[in-house]
This record gives sequence, C-alpha cells and structure tokens, in this order.
Amino acid sequence: MFIFEYGLLLCLVAQLIIWLTPFKNVQIIGSIAVAILFLLSIIGSYLAYSPVVRHLEITVDKQDSDLNTLRAVVASDFHLGVLSHKRHLQRFVSLANEAQPDIVLLAGDIVDDDPKWFVQEGMADVMKQLTSTYGTYGILGNHEYYGKKIPEFIKEMENANVKMLLDETILIEDAFILTGQEDRTNKERKPLEVLKPSANLPWLVMNHTPDDLNTPSQMGVDLHMSGHTHKGQLWPNQYITARVFELDYGYKLKEQMHTLVSSGYGFWGPPMRIGSRSELWIVDITFK
Repeated sequence: MFIFEYGLLLCLVAQLIIWLTPFKNVQIIGSIAVAILFLLSIIGSYLAYSPVVRHLEITVDKQDSDLNTLRAVVASDFHLGVLSHKRHLQRFVSLANEAQPDIVLLAGDIVDDDPKWFVQEGMADVMKQLTSTYGTYGILGNHEYYGKKIPEFIKEMENANVKMLLDETILIEDAFILTGQEDRTNKERKPLEVLKPSANLPWLVMNHTPDDLNTPSQMGVDLHMSGHTHKGQLWPNQYITARVFELDYGYKLKEQMHTLVSSGYGFWGPPMRIGSRSELWIVDITFK
C-alpha cells in the first residue's frame, strides 16, 4: 500500500519534472525519487510507532449528577496483530496509567481482524495492567466483524479486564451513563433511540464509525467518541475522509454535544503514518 501510493505519486512528479523542466537526467531524478520514498518510510514508521498524548477539556451541564470531574483516556483503532504488536500495546498502557484516569474507553478495532495474535503474544496480560477508577470499556469495530471471531475476541477481552459493550447502556457508580454501540457493519444493531437512558445524568456514547452525528446530538448525548477514519493515515487521504465524514478527526461541539474522533493508536496495512500520528486522548470533563 505504501509503495503503491507514494511510488505512484513520486513517479508522476518525476515525470512532470522531465516533461516541464530542462533537467532530463532520468537516472538522477529516479535516484532522488527512490531516496525520498525511503525517507518517507522512515518518517512514516516513526509517526506510527511513537504515539502522542492529546488533551481535551470540556464542560457538561447535567444537574442530576453528583460527579464534579471525570478523566477519561480514549483510544481507538489499535489493530493489534503482527505489526501493531505487544510492545506497542505496552506503550499505550504506560501512557494511559501515567494519566491516572477515572475510566479507559476503547472505541473499536482493538484487534486487526483475527484475535489469534492477541492470544499468542499474551497481550491480555498487558491490557489488564490498565488502572482506573471505574474500569476499562470497549466496543466492536468493523475489523472485529471482518475477523468473524467475535465470541473468542470478547472472551479475550474479559481475560484482559475489558468490559465490552454490545449495544448496551450502563450506569456507572450512579454518577454517569455509558453507551457502547455495535458497529454499523452489524446490520442488526439497535438504534440509539432504544439505548437512550431515562435518567438525566451525563451520557457518554462510543460508536466506532462517526457516520451519524445528528442522531446522538438530537437525543442529548453529552460526549460522543469514535475512531475508524485514521485521519486518512497516509497523506493525502485525509482529504477523502474529510469529505466522507462530517467530522473525520479531532474535536467538534455539535449543538450541545461534544464530539471526538481519534486518528487511532495503531494503524491498518503498512506500519506507517504520513500526515497523521498514533495517539491517545486524555479527556477531562467538568460537570456543573
């Protein structure tokens, strides 16, 4: 994927230089193109394997809650497998624990299709090292469905002390409400209307694909979290995701709903990122 995309772009640029400039030495131009491709591979690997911690502070107005503040670590799109491996997961656990979160939220595509590599490398032992006040919760993404081993995956998440929410809404410590939606790959998933709570408490929703922000906004969701887009992962793909999704990356206040879309902690396909970077978010929520 990486060679095809950037090899094609560099070939086109090299050809334009030969056509439009007086410089016609194909060997030198070709050598420069190969050197640039090699340099991009190094930069891309660095951006993929050196995650950054991003911070977001929001205020939620919910009078029925006795909770004053909540710190959440939010991450998505780990794609744990052969290339997004155990060491990469260990970096996440270390960074997340340093934040001393109240809750850890994993917004889908935790494994890359088949969970067998997660099992063989003993990644559950790493994942269970996550520490927080209220625990770790996850949802399914499209790649868990591609792997067609969801029961095995859920069992592994239980071994890793991750509570998977499959079209479920739960009340946590009588303080706030968390909903985990099934991915849109599941054509039988429940509509959000069915999952809406009756209590007027802070309502957090995880939905892997940010394909519909209107419905949760109209229904009174306070914080909506997604991933899936990878922010295109490789430049200039982010211009495509920006056209496909209302919000393909970052934060947006949509009416009264805070919306967050992460570019993901891991990667899909090549272990490289250009124009994006592996990340996790620390979201500090103040309730009033």
